[in-house]
Parts: sequence; C-alpha cells; structure tokens
Amino acid sequence: MPLQNRVDPFGDIRADPARGLFTGNRGILHDPATKTLLKRRWTSKAWIVCACDYRGWRREPMGRNTPGGGTGWTELFFLDEVTALSAGHRPCFLCRRADAKRFASAFAAGQGRSHVSAPDMDAILHAQRLASAPGAPRPPVADPASLPDGAMLAGGDGAFAVRAGRLLPWRFEGYGPPLPPAAATGASALKILTPPATLAALAAGYGPVWHATAGPSHVAPRP
Repeated sequence: MPLQNRVDPFGDIRADPARGLFTGNRGILHDPATKTLLKRRWTSKAWIVCACDYRGWRREPMGRNTPGGGTGWTELFFLDEVTALSAGHRPCFLCRRADAKRFASAFAAGQGRSHVSAPDMDAILHAQRLASAPGAPRPPVADPASLPDGAMLAGGDGAFAVRAGRLLPWRFEGYGPPLPPAAATGASALKILTPPATLAALAAGYGPVWHATAGPSHVAPRP
C-alpha cells in the first residue's frame, strides 16, 4: 500500500503509487512506528523541494532518519517542480543551490526588491499557500494564455498547468494531452493555484523543471 506522502497542486498530501521527480518537506509530520501522517500538515514555514538524489544519501520514507534514530523530517514527493511550486514549496538551498538562487532572484524581482532571504520568502509564501492559508484569495482567470509557463490552475475537480498558452491536465502519474482553455471546464471556471509571489517569480523568468509528459521541449532535472 502506498504511503501518504504525495503532494498535489493544491498542497494536499495524498497516497498514490505513482513516482515523481522531486522530494521535499515541511518538517516532521509522521509517526515512524506506523508510517502514517499525524494531524498536522506542516511544522515549519520553510516548505522546500529537493533533489531525490544528493551525495548518495539514503532515507527510509516515513522512518527514523536522524543519526541518533530520531524521526527526522517527513519525505514528501512531487510529480515535478511545477507541482511543488503550485503547492507553495520553493527550491532547497542545500541540494538545489543553483536553482534556489535563481528562484530567489526571480522572487525578489517579482516583489520589486533587489534581494530576498529564504525566511522572507517562506513568510510571504506561508500567507499565500492554500494548504497553510485556505482563505488566501485565488482570482478567476479569463485568459490563461496571459499567465507564465508553469502556472497551475484549478478547474472543476482538477488542476491544469499552463504551457505555451494551453492547459495540461495534471495527474499524479503525469500530464494529459494539452487542451485549449475553453475545453478545460470553461475559462470562467479556472482559478489560479500557484501562490501570487511564485507566479510573479515565474513571470520574472524562473523556469521550473517539468515532468517528461509535459512534452519534449522541457528539460530533465538539473543536478
């Protein structure tokens, strides 16, 4: 039975057997004895997205992963970086330092600032993520083509990623064939999922890593 450790674009943590390109965390969320989630869905404002392979480190998902046998942070998994950004995560400054610096630069530009620290980004995002701030406004979108590539939208019961003005239906196992906006339950029903500050970072030039099902023009994860 799959563990409940897969994150969807809404920021919810679910159980699904499909594999993703990235891992990440929000702190300690699980009971290692039962390998199940506790009631809390974060213990830190630092929600990060990490490389699955880093320096040969090995961890037991939802196990005891500190050197002293303690619980350690709860490993979460994402289809791709587009999904992780929609959920409100940001690149890790340890295992993805180059990407984290690019994201911070674009994040600052999107905020009209010359520099932004990791804690600053975390505080801004924590007030905008649907999973940590359910009341955060998510405006409807009349023209998805006006949004940057990598933006994620909600429509009906599903989520759609914006790529080249078309919408890719999101699933845990990958993206479906692209649709014109009118086919995705009607453009008037679409609402932005990606936090506004992350959306601004995408518009400022940050290019996230996409799953291969999004199409051949997108690149594989950077080391």
